[in-house]
Amino acid sequence: MLDEGQHAACVDAWLDRAARNLSTEAFLQLFEAALTVLWKQTLTTLGEVTLTAIAERVLHNASERFPLFASLNVERVGGLRFGELREQVHSGHDSGLREGSRFVLVEFLTVLGNLTAEILTPELHAELSKVALPEAVRPRVTAGEDTTS
Repeated sequence: MLDEGQHAACVDAWLDRAARNLSTEAFLQLFEAALTVLWKQTLTTLGEVTLTAIAERVLHNASERFPLFASLNVERVGGLRFGELREQVHSGHDSGLREGSRFVLVEFLTVLGNLTAEILTPELHAELSKVALPEAVRPRVTAGEDTTS
């Protein structure tokens, strides 16, 4: 069984490659794409009820450490809803976005791995590693923009 450190290493490697020098808006797009890919990859295997319960637990834990993530919602039908999170980020309330996104991804992979005895882990890690914004839509950090939030 993998430990959380191996999921963290996968997420960190992906972030180093895919999220480098992205603006806050572009980073949010990337995070949304990543979480959506992981959701879709596990939906058939686990079903909406189980996946929703897992996501709710992960987001509850994330929002305790990163309050911004209380605005990311899960619906049983349709899955993840990023609208409120997008609104918060667009209005400048993006404190903890990058660290919280990392936390959510690592926690989601860890819970899924524990639940499935890591059977889905290689596929999920591989799918995460493929997530990237096309170069044409990769807004870069502008001079003076904070990328540490």
